[in-house]
Amino acid sequence: QLQLVQSGGGLVQSGGSLKLSCVAYGFTLEYAAIGWFRQAPGKEREGISCISSTGSDTKFVDSVKGRFTISRDIAKNTVFLQMNSLKPEDTGVYYCAAWASLSGTCGMNQDNYRYWGQGTQVTVSS
Repeated sequence: QLQLVQSGGGLVQSGGSLKLSCVAYGFTLEYAAIGWFRQAPGKEREGISCISSTGSDTKFVDSVKGRFTISRDIAKNTVFLQMNSLKPEDTGVYYCAAWASLSGTCGMNQDNYRYWGQGTQVTVSS
């Protein structure tokens, strides 16, 4: 069964850091691009970062550039989202998702992502 299981998240003060994990089951990361998406309260879900199936391409939305990094551990079949210098506006439910793509690039169009993690809450207090 193909699924993504997330961990991490929680409550942190402004300026703090959190690390989210996304473990893939039923497929290997070498056959999928992984995206991270965020849904802030009262807002639509938005893409914030992605990493290609080759690991050679990563992208970030402007609001998190320089603060967030995305990485993966092939041996653990896990993708990580390291979030530093967190701001209250980073608050939301974070989702990882998988896009079956062998392309060397990734994108943050949600329509391309078929498998989704369960979501994890990140709350940044001011």
